[in-house]
Amino acid sequence: MMLFEPQDSPRVFAVPNGVDFPRALAQGLIQRSRSLPPENLARVEVILNTSRMMRRCRALFEEGPALLLPRMRLLIDLAGEASLQGLPPALPPLRRRLELSQLIAKLLDAQPDLAARSSLYDLSDSLANLVDEMQSEGVSTEVIRNLDISDMSGHWARAQQFIGIVDQFVDLHSDTVDTQARQRQMVETLIAKWEVDPPQHPVILAGSTGSRGTTHMLMEAIARLPQGAVVLPGFDFEQPPEVWHHLRDALTSEDHPQYRFAKLVADLDMDPGDVQRWSPDQPASPARNRLVSLALRPAPVTHAWMSEGPKLTELDKACADVTLVEAANPRAEALAIALRLRQAAEDGKTAALISPDRMLTRLVSAALDRWGILPDDSAGLPLQLTPPGRFLRHVAELFCRPLTADALLTLLKHPLTHDGTSAAAARGEHLRHTRDFELDLRRNGPPFPDAASFAAFGTDRALTPGWTAWLSQNFADQQVAKTLHLTDWVALLRTRAEAIAAGSQVLAEGECGTLWDKKAGQEARAVFSNLEAEAAYGGAMSARDFADLLSAILSQGEVRDRDAPYGSIMIWGTLEARVQGADLVILGGLNEGSWPEAAKPDPWLNRQLRHQAGLLLPERRIGLSAHDFQQAIAAPEVWLTRAARSDEADTVASRWLNRLTNLLSGLPDQGGKAALDAMRQRGQEWLDWAEALEQPTELPSAPRPSPRPPVASRPRRLTITEIPRLIRDPYAVYAKHVLRLKPLNPLVQEPDALLRGIVVHEIFEVFIRDSLEDPSRLTPEYLIETARSLLERDVPWPVARMLWLSRIQRLAGEFILAEQNRQARGKPLKLEALGEARLQPLDFTIACRADRIDQDDRGFLHLYDYKTGAPPSEAQQKKFEKQLLIEAAMAEEGAFKEIGPAEVARAAFIGLGSTLKEVPAPLQDQPPAKIWEELKQLIGAYFEQDQGYSSRRMVHRDDIAGDYDHLARFGEWDRSATPEPEDLT
Repeated sequence: MMLFEPQDSPRVFAVPNGVDFPRALAQGLIQRSRSLPPENLARVEVILNTSRMMRRCRALFEEGPALLLPRMRLLIDLAGEASLQGLPPALPPLRRRLELSQLIAKLLDAQPDLAARSSLYDLSDSLANLVDEMQSEGVSTEVIRNLDISDMSGHWARAQQFIGIVDQFVDLHSDTVDTQARQRQMVETLIAKWEVDPPQHPVILAGSTGSRGTTHMLMEAIARLPQGAVVLPGFDFEQPPEVWHHLRDALTSEDHPQYRFAKLVADLDMDPGDVQRWSPDQPASPARNRLVSLALRPAPVTHAWMSEGPKLTELDKACADVTLVEAANPRAEALAIALRLRQAAEDGKTAALISPDRMLTRLVSAALDRWGILPDDSAGLPLQLTPPGRFLRHVAELFCRPLTADALLTLLKHPLTHDGTSAAAARGEHLRHTRDFELDLRRNGPPFPDAASFAAFGTDRALTPGWTAWLSQNFADQQVAKTLHLTDWVALLRTRAEAIAAGSQVLAEGECGTLWDKKAGQEARAVFSNLEAEAAYGGAMSARDFADLLSAILSQGEVRDRDAPYGSIMIWGTLEARVQGADLVILGGLNEGSWPEAAKPDPWLNRQLRHQAGLLLPERRIGLSAHDFQQAIAAPEVWLTRAARSDEADTVASRWLNRLTNLLSGLPDQGGKAALDAMRQRGQEWLDWAEALEQPTELPSAPRPSPRPPVASRPRRLTITEIPRLIRDPYAVYAKHVLRLKPLNPLVQEPDALLRGIVVHEIFEVFIRDSLEDPSRLTPEYLIETARSLLERDVPWPVARMLWLSRIQRLAGEFILAEQNRQARGKPLKLEALGEARLQPLDFTIACRADRIDQDDRGFLHLYDYKTGAPPSEAQQKKFEKQLLIEAAMAEEGAFKEIGPAEVARAAFIGLGSTLKEVPAPLQDQPPAKIWEELKQLIGAYFEQDQGYSSRRMVHRDDIAGDYDHLARFGEWDRSATPEPEDLT
């Protein structure tokens, strides 16, 4: 059949920017076969570059009229014919990665200075990509070994040692080839066959730019077939011949959007003028195409602008449907985009956001959610962020370190945990038990839950039978310190993950809940099964290495949203944008580092060595991204958006946006400046609307509270440690004792000041008690031994134990000398003595726990209070920190029943910080009788109805946060605000 007229030269067609490529391809085929018998179209073989392109083309053909479809296939399908050609099977990509990582690990073990161990899997990925590229471009390892690195740094010599791994890898698999090598061999075999017996039916390769060597080679061969043709997307028919000629040098032009086409045309011994239009379809805005073409000229661009800029016409038409949004930050940019997409939805238009910035697209999706619009996001969600992906990663982390409370509860609360298919109520009971267990952990610990703590929680509680045993079996002591083979790690992970997912009420063998259900679960199971199949090639590794490997493998999968999206609102990556069409196209995130994306560092070859070896330059990706930009900006209506500042720093506008605005600014006589101002003005209107939408409703700030509850509801009992709080922040006493609100203890327990105070108090209590039983124990050595024993028992953090023990060792000798002097004055009478006294005639009790009470030969008492922090000065004790003075007053009032009323001769704080410091209480200036009367006055004042509990009345420092500041709405007022009393009933 003759779809094309015979010709001696290669046959290359193209579709200009601004034309829907799949639609033009389909219409062009239909038009060319209109005069042929119907069955001839079915003999046409169309080779497409992506499955999305094939689905779209098929859908366009199915729109009608009724006809036989051409034979459509993908480029990668050619590799499927390799087995028919006698080529060996392709090596699975995961197996290749695992084996490469093992070879790299051996090299790092032999030469640890080459790279960090933590970079093992990143290096294996990067090296695998280099192998793919070498095979696709037909570059052998011998070429890499023979590169001239004489004038290079030592880094490149070390890189060659890594690349030598490729030779070892090839030797391991002499009977197999990689996917890219197999593809290239198939293409070479196919081309050789065509040279002898070319196909007589039409063969059309469409949609590819020829950026990879294998594809470029196939495009050349198809273009030379008797009935072969190549159809290029986004060809710039407006570009002058001299510019095409300048694009032939890769070192200077590979970042240009039309470079790949220039190279293909040159390799086919053609001129760009020989490229024919595939269809008569016209761009949405030819004037805009000319403007963008000039803006994207290769360097030196200013020379081209000076010579060709004055010839540009119709700049107002070129920019009429272009809006430039220059937002202050990503949130404002996302909200403006969301508003425009909402407007498009209301108008019934198809609209697409195109951006490689996934953070921006997530912000836009979140903004659209307020109006119930779920965009059709082509990228979906990375598998590692889906519920099954997160679940598997959390389970793998159990093997890496001791179990912590937060890691345990993260898994216990996961929606896939204890989700067996037995009884629906089992999940509810599990969550109830988890809630109670969390509260118990927050109150009582331990910081590292174990089987004993699980069993203790189950004591005297009505729990689901087997629940604590299930906890112990699957969560306790799961850390694995030794290395295991990957097969053992995978088996262990599956066993543990399925057991945790099934829960404690398993009725059927092999039950695993809903772990592998739904789209995300099915994708996770496929990835995990692939890992199981290839695990034999993974070698031995640590738990940390296995968790990193699992996370990296899961990150390569993605899952589309299961909910039905809003069909006309779409989010595309640049790849999807090549094959779709929309009324409105929004190019988002037009900043350097985002679009184009920043070039990834190449640990193997620098730019010069890549060019020397015949590999692709880093600018290749920039050129492909530039081509995507040139195609997308040619849409009927276009938005160009960027944020002037990210969360971290100021941003730099994309080089293409920069060129476009600079070119327009330099053409004021032709209306360029006015057109640019109009673009910005249209964008500013939407930014203003976004700002108005975000404008919060003004609410009056909360006053500084001073609640006055009924006298009957006010506290009738306080401890002496709460008296300073009553003086400094009465509202905290109100919240705790009147409202009965208690702060929730942190889930992640840490060796904080509170724990240190408790432990140190116990250390010195035990030490003093033991020394009283046996005076020979009053030595620094015994104090250190007591501290070491109690720290081992009560402090599970090794670093904190060492630090706290070292402090006690530092002050042990000085403490013993001071203690001998204290015991010379009086002998310890009571340790941790409980006392309480009533304030008569008030109906109020003051209570305390005295750290230590000594008594001398005359019957006078000596009170001591241990402080692990800085003890309060005498001035602070006179004003606020009165707890020791109150304790002395209570002792003289007979608060300690076993001692009875006795005069206090001395009271002091013993500071046990980095140095030993003893600060006496000012009993001469503040005698106990005076303190007792002042305490009565203080407490009596709060038994008056008109006395309110003011917030932060006399805090020590403004930057000290209180437990109840959020309840008092501190921040809406400051200390200069007058407290506003509020009578409560």
